[in-house]
Amino acid sequence: MGNIKLTIDGISVEAEKEMTVLQAALAAGIYIPHLCHHPSLPDVGQCKLCVVEIADRDGVQTSCTTMAEDGMVIKTKTDRLNHMRTLSMELMLAAHPSECTSCPKYLKCELQTLIQYLGVSDARLRKLSYNFPIETGNPLFVRDMNRCILCGRCVRACRTLRGAEAIDYKKDNEKVYIGTENGGLLADENCKFCCACVEVCPTGALRDKEEVVSGFNKAEEALLPCKASCPAGTDVPRYVRLIKEGKYSEAVAVIRERVPFPLTLGYICMHFCESGCRREAVNEAVSVKELKKFAAMRDNGLWKENSKIAPLTGKKVAVIGSGPAGLTSAYYLVKQGHDVTIYEKLSSPGGMLRVGIPEYRLPRSVIDNEISEITDAGVRIVYNTDIKDLNSLSSLGYDAVLIAIGTHKGVRLPIPGSDLKGVMVNTDFLLKSSLGKKVETGSRVLVLGGGNVAFDCARVAKRLGASEVSMACLESRANMTASAEEVEQGLEEGIVIHNSRTFSKIISENGSLGVECSEVDNFYFDDNRKLVINTVPDSLHVLYADTVIFAAGQIVDLPEEYGVESGRANIIKSENYQTNKAGVFAVGDCITGTTSVVQAIAGGRGAAAAIDKYLGGDGVIDEVLAPCEEPGAFIGKEERFAHRERKQISCKPVEERINNFDEFEQAFDAETAHCEAERCLQCDLRLRIPKVKLWGDYAHK
Repeated sequence: MGNIKLTIDGISVEAEKEMTVLQAALAAGIYIPHLCHHPSLPDVGQCKLCVVEIADRDGVQTSCTTMAEDGMVIKTKTDRLNHMRTLSMELMLAAHPSECTSCPKYLKCELQTLIQYLGVSDARLRKLSYNFPIETGNPLFVRDMNRCILCGRCVRACRTLRGAEAIDYKKDNEKVYIGTENGGLLADENCKFCCACVEVCPTGALRDKEEVVSGFNKAEEALLPCKASCPAGTDVPRYVRLIKEGKYSEAVAVIRERVPFPLTLGYICMHFCESGCRREAVNEAVSVKELKKFAAMRDNGLWKENSKIAPLTGKKVAVIGSGPAGLTSAYYLVKQGHDVTIYEKLSSPGGMLRVGIPEYRLPRSVIDNEISEITDAGVRIVYNTDIKDLNSLSSLGYDAVLIAIGTHKGVRLPIPGSDLKGVMVNTDFLLKSSLGKKVETGSRVLVLGGGNVAFDCARVAKRLGASEVSMACLESRANMTASAEEVEQGLEEGIVIHNSRTFSKIISENGSLGVECSEVDNFYFDDNRKLVINTVPDSLHVLYADTVIFAAGQIVDLPEEYGVESGRANIIKSENYQTNKAGVFAVGDCITGTTSVVQAIAGGRGAAAAIDKYLGGDGVIDEVLAPCEEPGAFIGKEERFAHRERKQISCKPVEERINNFDEFEQAFDAETAHCEAERCLQCDLRLRIPKVKLWGDYAHK
């Protein structure tokens, strides 16, 4: 494509063929006033602000719809043009609210900047007032047609750029406005809530709801809360789109750019992304975790084609613990060229993945396969080795040590009888059952706690043969810390939950245990973080069991010989993963307290970057594993898109799952996964719409 030359306001300009006069001017840094023009949209010449005079042509021309030609001589500033622009602007302002300061888009409004540039006011013409009701009933954004200037950008964005065809120009008596076909809410009029219309609106007529976008540091985080909510920063919209397109291995490559455990997370991720999903405001969040699991089960290893390992640096790192945090750190450190050895006190790797999460939730083959990718990369794991002090590692010539020992010590509440025979703690119980060791529970098991780990204990006890399994916890049913699906599945399996209970002591009578409980009216933490519990008068009672399991938290089993500073619950004190000892770092639950697997993985990445820098590297561990693709802007029209329901997973019947540790949740099939991925609002497409440059951004104004 050749170039052409033209003159604009005496300035010689070289432009590409097929450019309009406006495009040529703006590209050359010459500002021509405009409002209806947007670089992502077809031009229509509607606002009449971009008018210019062209030599040897009669009248004035709208520069956004006039093609630039070689040899053109153009004027953008004459008395006639100024008069026309002033009149056009006054006509817009005649039906526009005079008060700008109350508009949420104040100081971020293109119309406001043009008023300043042109020096126009709304005082000369008679004011019109249409009194359109402000639409706040739509999810995600507000429509205030009183502030609309009918530039048509939103219509072109909806109909041409996206192809959704949810809005258009409408006429009611003599009022022209932009609305839906039947005048209903957008959810009922086929809106796909991509928010392209909001992005291109030059005024406050269309704007994001404050409650939707507030609380974020950056615009990208507000518009992609799924990605921002993921501790590992996984590009959720991108891999969901690839799944929709049937590119499952490419989707896994995107996931693996941030985490080395895609299938593990497909099974047990806390899916913070779903809590942030903007589709939740429409009806229900996209089932991102299940989509991740679906894709990871079909991965052909495409990601390996772009996976690189740096040349050896000669630096050695020891990692204590082979849980998700330690494994992740080791993996990325090996890829940076360092020699990494993990020391694991058990006979198999995985940490809490293996001994803290029951096999019915996370098959051991999944753990083994994903850890094998880490060892294949060069990470060595030494088993049955309990590192009691760090001096034993120093003598082996390690340049850095990473403590990743997790929180494997269960907590017994400080009440009488907590050490009676038959009273266990969560971590010991789950460890023994996971390693296939015999655990005698009797027929009645009582779990004290209301979180996910408590449900793991209760459901494992059921599978080990206990006929009566119950739980008792401080929280009410609505405020239990366990996930909704854990509660639901536990109830299905016959777990009895005693909510709002506090425990005073454990007693032993005739070979049975009993927990003395009182009903809780309310509880809170005082200024000194001390728990204050108010009980219901005369509510003391006993819950009987053969086995009692404490599941009210875990702490770090930290050897004093490590010599690192620690605080409450033996949590290691660190700054950017560095402990008080030079060259000794810490990561995972041992510095955060018990969190989630994905948070541990995210921490593992951070620790790897910090250690790499300490060893002389640049700390850049980011990878590009997926082939680059440019998503299309066109998303098309779909009837009742907003009403598409979330696809639910199915589970084996209770009678088929209650007596074994087999996987019981059925993964999506291809049709279900495709339908679920199609529910994504594709919020990331909005970020590909370029921002409009204002007149102050141009060299020639």
